[in-house]
Amino acid sequence: MAEISHPPMEQLQDLEYCIDSNPPWPETIILAFQNYILMLGTTVMIPSLLVPMMGGNNDDKARVIQTLLFVAGLNTLLQALFGTRLPAVVGGSRAFIIPILSIISDSSLQQISDPHERFIWTMRAVQGATIIASGLQIILGFSQAWGIFSRFFSPLGMAPVIALVGLGLFEQGFPVVGKCVEIGLPTLLITIGVSQYLKHVRPFKDVPIFERFPLLICITIMWLYSHILTAGGAYRHTSVKTQIHCRTDRAHLISSAPWFKFPYPLQWGAPTFDAGHAFAMMAAVLVSMIESTGAYKAASRLAIATPPPAYVLSRGIGWQGIGILLDGLFGTGTGSTVSVENIGLLGLTRVGSRRVVQISAGFMIFFSILGKFGALFASIPFPIFAALYCVLFGLVASVGLSFLQFTNMNSMRNLFITGLSLFLGLSIPQYFNEFWLSSGHGPVHTNAGWFNAYLNTIFSSPATVGLIVAVLLDNTLEVEKSKKDRGMPWWVKFRTFRGDNRNEEFYTLPFNLNRFFPPT
Repeated sequence: MAEISHPPMEQLQDLEYCIDSNPPWPETIILAFQNYILMLGTTVMIPSLLVPMMGGNNDDKARVIQTLLFVAGLNTLLQALFGTRLPAVVGGSRAFIIPILSIISDSSLQQISDPHERFIWTMRAVQGATIIASGLQIILGFSQAWGIFSRFFSPLGMAPVIALVGLGLFEQGFPVVGKCVEIGLPTLLITIGVSQYLKHVRPFKDVPIFERFPLLICITIMWLYSHILTAGGAYRHTSVKTQIHCRTDRAHLISSAPWFKFPYPLQWGAPTFDAGHAFAMMAAVLVSMIESTGAYKAASRLAIATPPPAYVLSRGIGWQGIGILLDGLFGTGTGSTVSVENIGLLGLTRVGSRRVVQISAGFMIFFSILGKFGALFASIPFPIFAALYCVLFGLVASVGLSFLQFTNMNSMRNLFITGLSLFLGLSIPQYFNEFWLSSGHGPVHTNAGWFNAYLNTIFSSPATVGLIVAVLLDNTLEVEKSKKDRGMPWWVKFRTFRGDNRNEEFYTLPFNLNRFFPPT
């Protein structure tokens, strides 16, 4: 026992660059481009799923992807400058899919016979619901209400939530890899080999290219390989499903995207507003807040920063609400949340620099305006991204579990809370998703569509279910006797901005704005 010496560590030591330190400029720019390429997976996937269901064609899909990419760049920049200031990419959110499907199935929209006209009116309805729902997040953030609620969090309560932010996305991992295994599986193996077994190999002096740029190397190799298979006719006689997942030309993005297009607010026309649509969309906003809270905690650890105090967390949630408002105004077809895969990339490259993420926001904006170039990168087959997700989502999950080092895991109370929240956080959403696939609707199926969408959205989110279970049990079971076991002596100093001197270094606003917006 005397040889076991792994004391709890507030900050990870096995990282090269923290939130305020920056790699050399050439390295920073390539790392930023790598972040941009990685976030394209979700950016293309969500519109590719929703736009055809809304009645849109390939031109509409390309335009929505451009808009989503443009707004993601704006939101990432705003978050890195004025929000939490963590190196977190803000992109499209899967949490908004269920409320949007509820809007798409609205009988008044389904009656429109012309597909393109139905797409326009559906998009306007989604915009209206998103604009109203964003007000909830803006209020909860800037009123500090979310920060007050975060006082109920502890290392024990947050560990399963952060872990489920990664583990809960398992369906985007190997199940998608298996849809084109000849591309996905080699990508997974090459990613592990390059990032782990070759990380100490330096062909160029002082530049660990295999450790810094494993995703660019893997994507380049496998994208070229998949293009050769496509051009060589390997998928000419396969099923349509296989061609969609494997071919590099099935998305029709390059031919549909304009050379130059500048997204602008209300480009689809004036939004329409419906109380039921807005109420359903508020569930997605709550889910986005919870998932982003877990992602921010993980990002802070991978950026060698302190956990964001309540004031900073609320500030970030408020600015994320403004980001969702921008989604509604521009018409991205979805809402925003923190990109979990890009959080994992911080750990894989061991670079938690804020500057890298800020420059990656510039790439998003630049390539969204130059449509053809952006569409070229967006034509990467999704199984390649899914293989990367296997590594990156798992890394985020393990960061969440690392918070258990500050708790007493020899306590049956803590074991019960951790195990139950992790199991139900995976099991309940899986039940809701399987029910949806088999029946075409969620388990909650009443005559009130907004009510159905609200509850189905909440309980389809692993992180949200995990937070409900973990935080409820952690704050009701033997609370007074278990303060030390819960990790509160370590956690309490990070509740307030002045609780730790390092908070000022990591989270102070730029341009001396703290003079006008002092921490509360």
